[in-house]
Amino acid sequence: MELTRKTARKRRPLKSRYEGFLYISPWFIGFLVFQLYPLLASFFYSFTSYNLMKAPRFIGGRNYVNMFTADPLFLKSLRVTFGYVLISVPSKLIFALIVALILNMKIKGIGVFRTAYYLPSIFGGSVAISILWKALFMQKGVVNKVLQLFFIGPVNWLGDSHISLVTLSFLAIWQFGSSMVLFLAGLKQIPNELYEAARVDGASKPRMLFRITLPMLSPILFFNLVMQMINAFQEFTGAFVVTNGGPSHSTYLFGMMLYDNAFRYFKMGYASALSWVLFAIIMVFTLLIFKTSKYWTFYENGGDLS
Repeated sequence: MELTRKTARKRRPLKSRYEGFLYISPWFIGFLVFQLYPLLASFFYSFTSYNLMKAPRFIGGRNYVNMFTADPLFLKSLRVTFGYVLISVPSKLIFALIVALILNMKIKGIGVFRTAYYLPSIFGGSVAISILWKALFMQKGVVNKVLQLFFIGPVNWLGDSHISLVTLSFLAIWQFGSSMVLFLAGLKQIPNELYEAARVDGASKPRMLFRITLPMLSPILFFNLVMQMINAFQEFTGAFVVTNGGPSHSTYLFGMMLYDNAFRYFKMGYASALSWVLFAIIMVFTLLIFKTSKYWTFYENGGDLS
């Protein structure tokens, strides 16, 4: 009897372990099939010549060599993408912070305005929103018609290579709702005692903004910066639908170049190499933000992420 009890005790943890594995198996299988395998497969294909019709042929690092030495669109798309990131990400965060500060005021019916400002982000990245944006900024679109009321324009928002990237960036900036909500949540967590003490000391509102609000919001700013930077580097839908990379490749983002090589020219090996270069760029900038965060990100417990 005693032996049976000891055996049962030994079996229970093993059975519980198997049950745990069973519960996480859907996620684990999904991770293996839809994330890990494509990741490893794309790394392998980046060293091959592969067009979906024939078996991949190993060519070593030729895809990477051609990318940096023989493809003029590679550097062009990189410049465009960096420009897009530099325009859209800081502008989006600044705009989101300003709106969050306004929506943090105690005004009657402020919840309605918070919902209204967040709505564009719900549809963010969709083809429908991109089509709407194209209709707004076309030659005879709503924006030009409004400008003509003030005897301005019409402006060739999408056809002028000097302003087309800025116009495309407006689409990302307009979808600031997710960052705004995070900033608003952070503002709610700042102790009111800090502002009361600052008022007693005679601090002005701008001084309180830079000495209290921004330092207390710096962890959220850090998170928003990383996420929005990653999203901006991977942007594709807006450029594809609104401008199709034009005019003169002025909005030819890296995501579009990757798409064209993969699904228009069927250069899957070359497209895989492009994707790994994009991964490396995002990784470098993410690590750079993490490394520099200790100089401008402040936590209540004094910790940092470095």
